[in-house]
Amino acid sequence: MVLIRPGPVTTGGVALDNHLLLAAGILGTTGSSLTRMLSLGAGGVVTKSIGPHPKDGHAGPCLVVLEDGLINAMGLPNPSKEFADEITSLAKKPVIASIFGGDPAEFALVASWFKGRVAGFELNLSCPHAEGYGAAIGTDPALVKACTRAVSVTGVPTWVKLTPNVTDITVIGKAAEAGGASAIVAINTIKAMRISTGMRRPVLGNRYGGLSGSAIFPIAIRCVYELYESCNIPIIGCGGITTADNVIEMMMAGASAVEIGSAVYNDVKVFETIKADLYRKDGLPPNEIIGCAHG
Repeated sequence: MVLIRPGPVTTGGVALDNHLLLAAGILGTTGSSLTRMLSLGAGGVVTKSIGPHPKDGHAGPCLVVLEDGLINAMGLPNPSKEFADEITSLAKKPVIASIFGGDPAEFALVASWFKGRVAGFELNLSCPHAEGYGAAIGTDPALVKACTRAVSVTGVPTWVKLTPNVTDITVIGKAAEAGGASAIVAINTIKAMRISTGMRRPVLGNRYGGLSGSAIFPIAIRCVYELYESCNIPIIGCGGITTADNVIEMMMAGASAVEIGSAVYNDVKVFETIKADLYRKDGLPPNEIIGCAHG
């Protein structure tokens, strides 16, 4: 397997301790949980998604565990503005605030609460199970551009997380870039569901949810590959990464760094595990393999 050299990483305007970030929605609910993931080897962490108003989320069940992934329909539960105080202890750490809103003004409002407290923003324009938010906005290039612009004008590094639930993800990536995005995060979960044959009804309380985990890794690779050929800003790969070889494959497709989420469900020490298999002092320079599968 290809090995790369360890060391600090800067991508999308954010300085990271390594190439591996905790993805939004997994153990990003408190300052202490974010601190724990940094101590367990994550090079950066993304918070849970925070919006303009407190939300309780969808009625349960909210999670289906599969052999090769998870389906969740949380519904973006969050405490809204008061979460800003939760991350005070993480000042000067590589923390990215995941934020959402229903329009550019709401994105700008939420961003204002976190400016000066975080290293960057990740715009959730891709959640497939939150009515009026996420993918409801992220499938419209004009709205993606406007929402991105509303946050990028703050001068804080602005990453835009894209939905794969579109015909052509590169159109959305270009819209984010036109709006001033510092980087693209690809991908969020894929709209999915399961039905209980015993109960004769959908398993999830919301019926539909978002599929994550190793089942979607090939789709994430394809999206990163396409975006690398269409956009000129860094790409953070996300979706089904469980091993160091997965990280290398993502980087060869064009990712400058990666986010890991569902794998934490099975192994909270997954960052240390992957780092041990990924880095060697005599490994290749990371830039040598980023995008090498093209051309």
